[in-house]
Amino acid sequence: MTQLADGIYYTVRRSDRARRVRITVDASRGVEVVLPRRAAERDAAAAVRELRPWIERRLRDIGVQRAAIAARGDSVPYLGGELTLVPETGRTRVVQRGQTLLTPDGEARTAALERWYRRMAKLELEPRVERAAAQLGSSYTRLSIRGQKTRWGSCTAAGALSFNWRLLLAPEAVLDYVVWHEVCHLRAMNHSPEFWSLVAAHCPDYREHAAWLRRHGGTLVL
Repeated sequence: MTQLADGIYYTVRRSDRARRVRITVDASRGVEVVLPRRAAERDAAAAVRELRPWIERRLRDIGVQRAAIAARGDSVPYLGGELTLVPETGRTRVVQRGQTLLTPDGEARTAALERWYRRMAKLELEPRVERAAAQLGSSYTRLSIRGQKTRWGSCTAAGALSFNWRLLLAPEAVLDYVVWHEVCHLRAMNHSPEFWSLVAAHCPDYREHAAWLRRHGGTLVL
């Protein structure tokens, strides 16, 4: 149920895993307050009031992001370029023709586009990961493509790597940064100075690319 505090609408979600009150703001869910299972309902309103300036900044940022998405028109981003969308009646899957994507029409288009991006993500990422791991003298056990809401990539202690397909909506250099970030975790499973030195050695502009993701990650949607 939507609630209101100091002019800000928010929803509450209770979590058995939450140890403290947490607020998220994104384009799909709006303002969401995550409460520990036994926390009082008033704790949500108190958190919204306390973080109101930050919430309002995030909402303004989301407004800018939505405008950027709307400005695409009949195109989608792909590693820094653009692909024009051409819907065709009766089509069930996306097919690329040069800089054009032939897509289903109507409500089926978005799901078909996501499936296409997931297929392309595997093709784009696999050789990049192979090269990066070889340069580090490391190996990984598995590569998977996922659709995480809050993570761009991950590396497990067992050497399994996963990447978000939405990275293909970002510039190519940003995708390459995330590849190096995760592959470097094969050597250092932390964010220690040693880890960041390793990232910098292979991706000198990593700070710039990480900042781009923080500012524009919300636009990486279909």
